[in-house]
Amino acid sequence: QIQLSESGGGVVQAGGSLRLSCLASGPHFGGYSMAWFRQVPGKERDLVAAIGWSGGNTWHSDSVKGRFIITRDNAKNSVWLQMNRLKPEDTAAYYCAAATTPWSTKASDYDEWGQGTQVSVLA
Repeated sequence: QIQLSESGGGVVQAGGSLRLSCLASGPHFGGYSMAWFRQVPGKERDLVAAIGWSGGNTWHSDSVKGRFIITRDNAKNSVWLQMNRLKPEDTAAYYCAAATTPWSTKASDYDEWGQGTQVSVLA
């Protein structure tokens, strides 16, 4: 079992960039597929990006494709979400998640979650 901790959220003007970090503590980080979800109040948690165990297999939602990039470094027990050309509609709480199965678009398939980090994009 691993614990996840996100950082890097904040307030940014539209068009700006942020880099979210997720640090895992615990064994066998390389055995987890990882993902970033986001959630706004009153709505479901949506998958933004996911990455496989080795980092060679990634997926990005259509709404962020070409602007966000998910990466990981198993030696550092970390996964990142580089967010460029941010838009006001990207405003949400962002969550790091880990699954022992291949990555999935369903939040219910993930075993471990971080506490979330808020991203606010000003128009």
